[in-house]
Amino acid sequence: MKKYCILLFILSFGIPETCFSQEDISIPTTVIDSLYKEDQFYFGLTYNILVKLPSGVQQTGFSLGLQGGFIKDMPLNKRRNIAIGIGLGYSYNSYNQNIGIIKDSNNEANYFVLDDTYEFDYSRNNFYQHAIELPIEFRWRTSTASSYRFWRVYTGFKVGYVFSHISNFKGEVGSLRYNDIEGFNDLQYGLTLSAGYNTWNFYVYYALNPMFNDDVKTALKGESIDMSAIKLGLIFYIL
Repeated sequence: MKKYCILLFILSFGIPETCFSQEDISIPTTVIDSLYKEDQFYFGLTYNILVKLPSGVQQTGFSLGLQGGFIKDMPLNKRRNIAIGIGLGYSYNSYNQNIGIIKDSNNEANYFVLDDTYEFDYSRNNFYQHAIELPIEFRWRTSTASSYRFWRVYTGFKVGYVFSHISNFKGEVGSLRYNDIEGFNDLQYGLTLSAGYNTWNFYVYYALNPMFNDDVKTALKGESIDMSAIKLGLIFYIL
């Protein structure tokens, strides 16, 4: 019996305290950023529609537009669902139509409406543009600091500087390609609207000025080319 008492005494006081202690288990917590911002990067795809066309001019195929860039989001209220966005981006826009551009011996561009007046066939006639753009948006959304799915309506104004104009013609008379045509208007600006939920957002751009300079006229008819663009498509925003 004495041996058992001694054994119990050793077990009670001789075992290290760490054997009975519990290990602290830390549970990770989600930190909510009360100063969150939204929609810093954007990417868009559009179908480009020409409007205010001169007589005889029409679109002849699918005209594609691509855009992408970065926007600085600046919330205006405590809830941070109203903001101003100012950014910098790039866009590519193509226009398939029947205005043929041909340069003469003096390197001056002449603009012909490729209709029944000209007795030759062609398989391609388009021009496309590369531009640096400055979007400015007024932003409303239903976002919160912990929600990544929300409704948004962004309306604004966009100014673009077209740094490259390229025209392409391919037909039975040969292939013609011209770069940096002087008749184009380098400065383009218009109104924008994007609205949607989560990933999918409808986008529209309405140009406020024509693509060509005021002195550009069609050959033979002498009609001013005052056409401009409306772009319809989708835009995606990423943090």
